[in-house]
Amino acid sequence: MRADLITTVTPSGNWRVTAVAIRYADRIDLRGGTIPPAAFKVTATVNRQTAPRTVTRVYSNTAAEVADRGRPGDHLIIELAAADPNAAAAGTDPYPLDRAYAIRQVADLTTPEGGIVLQASPLAVRNDSVLNPVVDDFTAGSFTDSAGFELDYRFCQPADFLRDPGRDIRYPLVVTLHGGGEVADNNMTQLTANRLAVTFATPDRRRRHPAFVLSPQIPSPRPMNGPDGTDWTDPRVQQATVELVDTVTARYPVDTGRIYLVGPSSGGRGVFSLLPKHPGKFAAAIATAGWGDPSTMDRMVDVPLWADHSIDDPVVPYREGRFGKPGTWTLMNALEAAGAKVTRGEWANNLPKAEFEARSRELLRTARATGSHVLFTSYPAGTTAVNPHFSWAQTYENDVMIEWLFAQSRRRPS
Repeated sequence: MRADLITTVTPSGNWRVTAVAIRYADRIDLRGGTIPPAAFKVTATVNRQTAPRTVTRVYSNTAAEVADRGRPGDHLIIELAAADPNAAAAGTDPYPLDRAYAIRQVADLTTPEGGIVLQASPLAVRNDSVLNPVVDDFTAGSFTDSAGFELDYRFCQPADFLRDPGRDIRYPLVVTLHGGGEVADNNMTQLTANRLAVTFATPDRRRRHPAFVLSPQIPSPRPMNGPDGTDWTDPRVQQATVELVDTVTARYPVDTGRIYLVGPSSGGRGVFSLLPKHPGKFAAAIATAGWGDPSTMDRMVDVPLWADHSIDDPVVPYREGRFGKPGTWTLMNALEAAGAKVTRGEWANNLPKAEFEARSRELLRTARATGSHVLFTSYPAGTTAVNPHFSWAQTYENDVMIEWLFAQSRRRPS
C-alpha cells in the first residue's frame, strides 16, 4: 500500500492539495456500493501545525487520478475540500509535503450485500510523494542570455510533438509572464501561484490547441550583490526573455506567426511594455490588471489584444495606476486615440462560467462585426472574488478568450 497526494492549481486559491490516492495490492470492487466520506480520516501537518482535512468524496479508480466517475481498480481516491485552511501546497515557496499527510480508514468498506471489501484499521498510512497533474508536465530549465543574465523557466511541449518529434508540424508558442508575487528562485511558483501557464497545458487544452508553453521566472533581487531582477520592465529581464523566446523558437518547431504573450498584474505590465518594443514578434496578447505608458500605445495598435481589469482593483488601479503608470482603462483610451478600434464590455466577474463566456462571445461578435482586434472587459466593483485585484479568476478559464487567442496569426489576423 502507498499513498500519494494530488495537487491542483486553482484560479484564486493558488496551489492546493485536493486529493489523496491510496494504491492497494488488489483490485477494489464494491459491486455498485458507495463509500461514505466519513469512512476515512485525513490529517495534514503543514508548517508544523497538524489539523484535519475535510473528506468530500471517496471512490475506487484504476489510476492515481481524480475522476468524475470512479471504477473498480487498485486505487482509492479520497477527495479533499480545497477551501480547507490547511489545504495549501505552498506559501512563498512550496511546502515539504512528503509524509505530511496521515490517512486512516475508520469504517469497513462493504458491498451493498454487506460483504466486507476493506476492513477498518487503527494504522494510518502516510503519503509517499506528491503528484502534481499538469504542473509535472513542465520541465525545468535555466537560460543565460548574451549579457550573462540568467532566467529560470518551465517549458511544456505538445503531446503530439513528444509522441512524434519528427512530424512536419509547427506549433504555437504561449509565453506567460507571472505576477509580482511569483518573483523567486524556486522555478515553481510561476506555475502554481496563479492559474496561468497550467491552463494552456491541461489535457483538454492540449487536445484542442497543442502548443509549446514557456513560463520564465524573474529571479529574486539580491541587494548584497546587486539586483538580479525586479519586474518584466527591467531591461535585463526583457532582453533575457526575448532571447529565450528566440532560442526556443530556433530549437523547436514553433510557428513564428503564432507566438502569444499573456500575463496578469505585473505580467500585464510586462505585456504593455514588451509589445510596443516587439510588435512584430507576437501575434496576440492577453493582459489582465496591467498598467503601462500611454505614450507607447501607438506602437502596438496593430497587435490583437484582449485586456481585462476589475474597476475596484486596489493594487493596480483601473484608471490612474500605481507608480505613475496609468491602468488598463487609460491605456485603452490611448490605443483608441492612436487609431485602434477598442471593443468594450462590462459584466460581473462572478458570473457562472457559461454566462461569463456567453458575454465574452457577444463582445467578440461585436468586435468582428466592427473590424476591431482590441477587446477590453471591465468587471464592476464587488464582483471579483477573494480580492478585487484577482481579476484573472476567470480569464484563463474562459474558453472564448483562449479560442480567440489561438485564432490570431501575424499572417491571418482574426
